[in-house]
Amino acid sequence: MSEPQNPTAAVASVPEKPARPGFLIGIIVAAAFVMILNETTLSNALPDLMIEFNVGADTAQWLTTAFMLTMAVIIPMTGYLMARISSRVLFITALSLFVVGSVIATFAPEFWVLLIARIVQAAGTAIIMPMLMTSIMVLIPVEKRGAMMGVVAIVMAVGPAVGPTYAGVVLEIASWRWIFGTMIILGALALAFGGAQMRALTPTSRPPFDVFSAVLSALGFASTIYGLSKLSELADGFPTQSAIFLVIGVLILTLFFRRQSALLKAQEAGEDVAPLMNISPLKSREYNLSVAILLVGFCALFGFIILMPIFGQQVLGLSALQTGLVTLPGGILQGIMAPFIGRAYDAKGTRPLIIPGAALLAVAMGLMVFVNEDTSIWYLILDGVVLNAGMAMMMTPLMSNALSSINVKLSSHGSSILNTLQQLAGAAGTALFVAIMGIGASHSNATTPEGLPDPLGFVTDGVKIAFWFGVALAVIALVMTVIFRIDAKREPVEVINSDDDAEVTA
Repeated sequence: MSEPQNPTAAVASVPEKPARPGFLIGIIVAAAFVMILNETTLSNALPDLMIEFNVGADTAQWLTTAFMLTMAVIIPMTGYLMARISSRVLFITALSLFVVGSVIATFAPEFWVLLIARIVQAAGTAIIMPMLMTSIMVLIPVEKRGAMMGVVAIVMAVGPAVGPTYAGVVLEIASWRWIFGTMIILGALALAFGGAQMRALTPTSRPPFDVFSAVLSALGFASTIYGLSKLSELADGFPTQSAIFLVIGVLILTLFFRRQSALLKAQEAGEDVAPLMNISPLKSREYNLSVAILLVGFCALFGFIILMPIFGQQVLGLSALQTGLVTLPGGILQGIMAPFIGRAYDAKGTRPLIIPGAALLAVAMGLMVFVNEDTSIWYLILDGVVLNAGMAMMMTPLMSNALSSINVKLSSHGSSILNTLQQLAGAAGTALFVAIMGIGASHSNATTPEGLPDPLGFVTDGVKIAFWFGVALAVIALVMTVIFRIDAKREPVEVINSDDDAEVTA
């Protein structure tokens, strides 16, 4: 038997099978849920924070922007980190960062201290979701992955839905500090139980760390995310700052991906190098199409998440707690549906689920086109239920299909790419929907019965136009689900890559 071509690929540790794989995945799911809950609670607390620290909305918004930028910088590196560091060490590190960040946030005396705390929290959060998906790919047989990926969908659906409601309840009975204080307890429990159960799930090696790739990744993804977040200023004129950051980000990311491709080829030739992000998953047609459809859906979903509260509070006069409760039934429904959708995917494949799911997404976007100042809160709840039902039928099959289309040894990189692109889609969806709403509002001719300009009518018209954009996105997703056959498990072929002799892809 010949020696490995790349000496850096020598195994530093070997995987260990945990005694109770299902229990371990449950702990990681719980940790991920707590972190996503934390990510979405802050929106309701921003007014209180602005008063507490005497800062404006533009400054307070950095608590969200900095969190998102940190995620964008770290997630692309998680594939490399999981190849280099033991799963147990990485899990403990991620949870420790989250708990430490929560402690700092709870007792933050100044705004800048709270901002640092959010960055520390984000660093831990960025690691957990790719680790959860990789754990499922390693521990769960392919024929059962859909059902288990449905559990991941619960986290991704219920966490954002419960977050604003949870924050609203806490703010009704206590100060904003208790939002972070409860995160300390929940994070510490996940750390204690998970640290005891976690094992080295995948073999680790010592691939070289390419510093230039890390710099390109950090600058490129951060610049792109920041540029996308500033697109919301489009209503005020051409967003010069946003355009500059976007152009710089795209140029840097182009260099980043070209470098990863060059490093991958050099590694295959036996050179002592390794890419920071293994882009082999992008060779899979099924992976690319599954991720593309999923990202279109996420873009529409985040548009609803940002615009529905604006409409509910500014036009219908709902409280923060009421708007949080609007999203709760849909999120709970998606959580209930997710395991059943996962089992259906295991049995039937992808397209029987994602086609009706994309159709429901289009219906949900279309329903928001007909809102007005007399719209009932129950109408919004119904729309949220339809939206989440559609996303439930899309999210689990598409995530499962994407990761099943690549070799299990590439699952950490595949989930890293998926989670990174999800951050981009979320930022794009949020910014574009807000920008289009602003443009629609600025061109509205709505008037009161007395013939005076109607500010509430301006917002309503802007929301309607923005959701026409949502309809267009949903229709694109629907057309893609109908045209493309993307079931990785039923139409596999082999392609050669550097990590193994062959991978299942097409």
